[in-house]
Formats: sequence, structure tokens, C-alpha cells
Amino acid sequence: MAIVVDIAFLLFAIVTMPFWLVSMWKRGKLRTDWSSRLGWRLPQIPEQQVTEQNGTKAGAQRAPRILLHAVSVGEVNAARILADILAAEPMNAQVIISVTTDTGIERARKVFGSRHTVVRYPFDFSWSVRRFLGAVRPNVVLLMELEIWPNFTRLCANRSIPIAVINGRLSARSFARSLRVRWILSPMFRRLSRVAAQDQAYADRFEAMGVARNRIAVTGTMKWDTAEIADHVDGAEELAQEMGIDRSMPLIVAGSTALGEEILISAACPEGVQLLCAPRKPEWFDQTSRALPGSVRRSEKHAGSASGRFVLDTIGELRKAYSLADLVVLGRTFGILHGSDMMEPAGLGKVVIVGPRVDDFQSTADALIKSGGLVQTSAENLRATIAELLADPKRREQIASAARDVIRKEQGASARHAKIAQELLQNRGAK
Repeated sequence: MAIVVDIAFLLFAIVTMPFWLVSMWKRGKLRTDWSSRLGWRLPQIPEQQVTEQNGTKAGAQRAPRILLHAVSVGEVNAARILADILAAEPMNAQVIISVTTDTGIERARKVFGSRHTVVRYPFDFSWSVRRFLGAVRPNVVLLMELEIWPNFTRLCANRSIPIAVINGRLSARSFARSLRVRWILSPMFRRLSRVAAQDQAYADRFEAMGVARNRIAVTGTMKWDTAEIADHVDGAEELAQEMGIDRSMPLIVAGSTALGEEILISAACPEGVQLLCAPRKPEWFDQTSRALPGSVRRSEKHAGSASGRFVLDTIGELRKAYSLADLVVLGRTFGILHGSDMMEPAGLGKVVIVGPRVDDFQSTADALIKSGGLVQTSAENLRATIAELLADPKRREQIASAARDVIRKEQGASARHAKIAQELLQNRGAK
């Protein structure tokens, strides 16, 4: 079976090489960590002993290792609280964070620092996965959302390493594609020891793909947990000063935008309103800046914009920008993409406006809209929506308060996922 999968991956890579090579070249990602992804360079992970609450070592007992896989920046951010719970009493686990993308690796190193080891997740060739598992030696694997691969799940099963999908999500379009080749994919799903789905619709789709019903639970999304409720973010005022944002004038922050949305949102801003646009991907920074004449880029260290337009072309500062906003317009919701996370700005007490496309965050959007904590509008009505909200501070306050109430109510998924990991560790130890 392994050789069949390897050959299939190689053939697919060769056939599609002109497309992904050009794409990586355009995005400046050809110099990624190929050696780690191919399993040639292996992570060096020191042994860790169990530490008790009083700070002493529990004899020579090796700490259980939990591999927590987060694909990119969004999953890394969502895993923050869970990783620390796993490392604390009663599990005292050695948490190893694996990440796929370059931006995800960079973010993980900032988020987890020296607390947890960060490694690169390999391509799903049998030799690279085998070497990776031999170096990491996890007792349990937790996969964020839906990152399952045939060789990885098979080799974990061969080593009796339980795998759980946490924060599980299987969108309608992914499910439709998966059903067409269910006979190929179902063995991967059947190897999962547990699935912790974000909502019942996702749970039903996992079952349809082959996961036994008694292995599935609905636990909510961990992104509610990371939506920290705060009125101030350290460094926000410094960001405004260094970019030259006028704090006496209204500011709209357009977060995680796709190409073209910056033009739409800029045109929808009333006169005298500033706009700070934060593109979702680094490869979109240049084009976004060109689309906003006179804009100031964060990376250029210039202060002040005659046009009142700013581009946040750095990683890890969006939270600061949200803290400065009078309104937040969420990107990837007005075009052909499928939404962005609205929880972080909502937790900061900001009114969030989204477009029609929120498919990837549908349950979150539904909960917020139902409570009156999220504003959804069309591209055609965006300008009027912005003007109405800026003119009505009381309504903005009501919307922001409703959103925070929902966040408080929905939090707790990280602790539920930690309990699942603990059960898997105990069941494995009892065998």
C-alpha cells in the first residue's frame, strides 16, 4: 500500500509541477524547508521528564509526548490554550507542535517560544513520515480541523499511536469532493481514534466518511477560547504612532482581505475615514499597496498618509490594528473565498462587518448573527452600512456587547479536547 501511495504522490507532483512551482515562485516560497518536509533533516527533541506540581521530577518517568499538528497561522493561533493545558497537570505532557506552512512556522515560534518544541510537518511519502515519527515518537497525535493523510494515518496505526481530529471541520464543498472518492479516503477516516467536531453538521459528515459514530463528539471550536476579551492591546498605540494613523479620525480596519476587497472597502469608506488594510497573504502585500494610492506600508517605517490609507504588511500585528479600529470589515467574505475568523476583533469589543461568504465560519457567524453580535451585508450595501454604524455609537456598543456575551458562552472547547487527549493516553497505557 505504501508504495502505491508514494507512486501516486510522485506522479501527481510531476504532472502538476509547472503549476505549483510557478505559484511558489510568485509567492517567494521556493526556498522553503525542503529537507525537513522530505524527511532528510529530522527534528532533535530532548527527553523530558514528568514535572510534578511542586517542581520536582517524578523519578525517571518520561513525559508523554503529544504531537499537536496545526497546518498554518490560523490553527497555530487556535492551539495556544490547548498546548498549555496539555503540558500542565494532570497530563504533564511534552507538547510538540508540527506546522506545514512557512508563515505558520514563524507564527508558532513566536506564540510558543521555548515552552513547546516546534517542528516542520513532512510530506506524506512513507519514508519521510516514517523517519519523522521515529524522531518525534509521539504517544498521541492531535490533528487540527482536517489534516489527515494516508501514509501518516497508516504508519501511526502500525505503531499503535492513537490519532484524534480536534476542532474538526469538514466543509460542505470538501465533503462533496470527498464523497466522490470515498472508497479511497474512508480507510484514513476509519483509522481515527476520535473526532471532536465543531458542530453537528461536521460530525455527520465525518460519520458519512467512515468514522464510527461512537468515536465522534461535538465539542465546539477552540477559536472561541482564543478570542480574548480585552479593551486594550499592548503596542497598539505605538503602531498607530509609527504608521501615522490620526487617532482623532475614524479608522476602519479591513482584516485578512483577499485581492480586490481593498478596492471595494476603500470605496465604501465615507470621506474623512481612514482605512488600514491587512491582506491575508504576504504575496498580496504589493498588489494591495498599489491598489491604494498614497498608502503607507507598515514595513517601510513611514509615518502619515495624505490619502488616509495604510497597509499592514507584517505578520503578528493584526490584533494591535483591530484594537485601534472604530469598525472592522472582515476580508475574504465579499468575493469568491469562504470567510475569515471574526472572533478576535469581536473579543476586543469591535463591531465586525462581514459579507455574504462566511462558509468556513458558518456556525460561528450564525451564533453571532442570532445574538445581534455580527453585521452581515452585501458589497452593494457596504458603504451605507459603514455610514450608518459610524453615525450610531449606541448601536455599535450594543452589537459589541452582544458579541462578547456569545464568546463567553461558547468558550471551553480547548479543555474538552484536552480531556480527549488524556483519555487516549490512559487507554493506550492500559493496553
